[in-house]
Amino acid sequence: MLTGFLDYQRATVLRKVEGLSEEDLRRPMVPSGVTPLGMVKHLAQVERWWFRMCFAGEDVAPLWTEEDEDADWKAGPDETTEEILGLYLAECDLSRAITDAAPTLEERARRARFEGYTLRWILVHMIEETARHNGHADIIRELIDGTTGE
Repeated sequence: MLTGFLDYQRATVLRKVEGLSEEDLRRPMVPSGVTPLGMVKHLAQVERWWFRMCFAGEDVAPLWTEEDEDADWKAGPDETTEEILGLYLAECDLSRAITDAAPTLEERARRARFEGYTLRWILVHMIEETARHNGHADIIRELIDGTTGE
């Protein structure tokens, strides 16, 4: 049930950006500067962080840098839409594989600072995180072209 709800939220992310022009994908619609494509990149980082870096303990580079702690929110001019969407899809696939390989949902994260977090907690958190950003995407999409709903 948890993975099903998370997959539903992941698919909703993709529906929110579907059909937008390149300009609209990169156009900030709120004072914080968040863009639809930047939000997808951020969600790719969230998948990477919780499943690969925290739960599996992989030594993989984050999408932010020391120079720019918000780099995971920004679609750079050298990054294509296809690359960012592909990154998100790939991170989701890796997250699914990590989840499927875990013996139970009570398995604990391997990253030292997060050892108290179970896979169950991470899945629930990821549902919440992705759903929250889908709410932001709802508003941004409505501001861009009036499209509402899932």
